[in-house]
Amino acid sequence: MFTFLLIVQTLVAASLVAVILMQRSEGGGLGVGGSSAGLMTARGAADFLTRATAILGGLFIFLSILLAAIAGVSRESTTVDTSLVKEQPFQPAGQAPAAPPATGPASNETAPAVPLAQ
Repeated sequence: MFTFLLIVQTLVAASLVAVILMQRSEGGGLGVGGSSAGLMTARGAADFLTRATAILGGLFIFLSILLAAIAGVSRESTTVDTSLVKEQPFQPAGQAPAAPPATGPASNETAPAVPLAQ
């Protein structure tokens, strides 16, 4: 159910973007010029796009609230994958942790000092 609503919200969002981009800019989206009769006139198309924007915007907000409510109710416990965690050997209290095993051919030599970039 959640996945279906998420897909519907994605389609609504894409439609909302398309409808907004189809409107005229500079405030002329309410239909400047042309006769007021008919649907496909400048005024009729602008009224349709304005109504479509309002409906899609309301639907987007409603779906957002609904998805948040569903996610809050069906909250599942979080599982953490511990398969990659390196297990530490048990250290009795009061003892210092063992030094990590040395790697490389000359493990008894100290690393040469590298000057820091200034």
